[in-house]
Amino acid sequence: MLIADYWATLLWMAIIIVTVLLQWFVASGTKAKQTGAIPGKAPQDLSHQSFVFRAWRTHQNSLENLSPMLGTIVLAILAGVHPLWTASATAVFAVARLAHMVLYYVIATEKNPSPRSYFFMLGLLANVVLLVMVFVTLFNGA
Repeated sequence: MLIADYWATLLWMAIIIVTVLLQWFVASGTKAKQTGAIPGKAPQDLSHQSFVFRAWRTHQNSLENLSPMLGTIVLAILAGVHPLWTASATAVFAVARLAHMVLYYVIATEKNPSPRSYFFMLGLLANVVLLVMVFVTLFNGA
C-alpha cells in the first residue's frame, strides 16, 4: 500500500509544512507588533540586525524552497523511488530547513556565507539528489 510504504516520507512532509506554518506565525506576529505595520507589506528599511526582518526572510526563504521540494517528493512517490531513499532525502531537507530557521533567528549577520547558508545548501542538495533519483527510477522503468 502506498501510504504504508511512504509513511516516513509523509511524516517528514508534515514536519516541513508545520515548520513553514510556524515560521508564518512568528513572522506575522513579530511584524504585527511593529508601529505602523501594514498587513501584506514586507518590512521596510530593516536588515539582518532586526528580528522582524530575519523572521520574515526565514519564512520567505522556506516558501521559495517548499514548492520544488514538495513537487519532487510527490514525483518520487508516484515514480516509485525506493521509500527509504525518499524518506531519507525528505528528512535531510526537513532537518536542514529547521536548522536554517533556528540559525536565521539567532544569528544577525550580513556575512555570506553565514552558518545558515550551509543548511540552505544541504536542503537544496537533498532536493537535487531526490530529483535525480526520480529520473533514474523513471528511465530504469522505461
